[in-house]
Amino acid sequence: MDQQPTTTRRPAFRGRAGRIVSVVATLVVTTVAVGLSQGWGRADQTASPSTASLPTGPAPTASVVLNSTDDAFIQLLIPMNEGALALIDHVDSRSAGADPSLRALLNNLRAAHQAELRDLRGLLAAGNVAEQNIHEGHQMPGMVTDASLAELRAAPDTEVPSRAAALVRAHLAQSVVLCRGEQTAGGSPELKALAGRIQQARAAELSALEGRPGATGTPQAD
Repeated sequence: MDQQPTTTRRPAFRGRAGRIVSVVATLVVTTVAVGLSQGWGRADQTASPSTASLPTGPAPTASVVLNSTDDAFIQLLIPMNEGALALIDHVDSRSAGADPSLRALLNNLRAAHQAELRDLRGLLAAGNVAEQNIHEGHQMPGMVTDASLAELRAAPDTEVPSRAAALVRAHLAQSVVLCRGEQTAGGSPELKALAGRIQQARAAELSALEGRPGATGTPQAD
């Protein structure tokens, strides 16, 4: 009797995660390429530092439709923001956090990033999409990793402000690139509007960071 060929079913999560990683890679490469021709990656010199913690608006209550770019954008920006918050909390616990101007800047970043996380998760819920950190352990551009946090913890207090400023700047600059990509290739009007607000806030945050040791130069993107 002929034997029927067998097939191997791959878990739906792995297939979906692979698609999201592919979209993220395409999103980053495309936006960086376009950005080079349009001068992206630089803070908006006209942005006012006072807008660094612009409110991102309430999370939507009605259902929304998220395409693969929307999903990839949210699933990447959430761990990026969480990494930045872990960095801010650590600097705040060190004596370097006693610098009044640094403390004020980090407090503004903390409030803005927490509000963004609420809105991003609200959109995931409205789109009936489960949150998943498929980038855990990856060396993503602009991501504050466990390794970079460990290096910061081991650094002397005198080096913490400049090291932290460099990490924060890389995070903010890469967020701008991703926000531009979402506005170009995203499908959800609600998320594209949120990306626009985040991009505006990031430009102001980068402007507020200028002049600090470690906060100059162009961050490297892998």
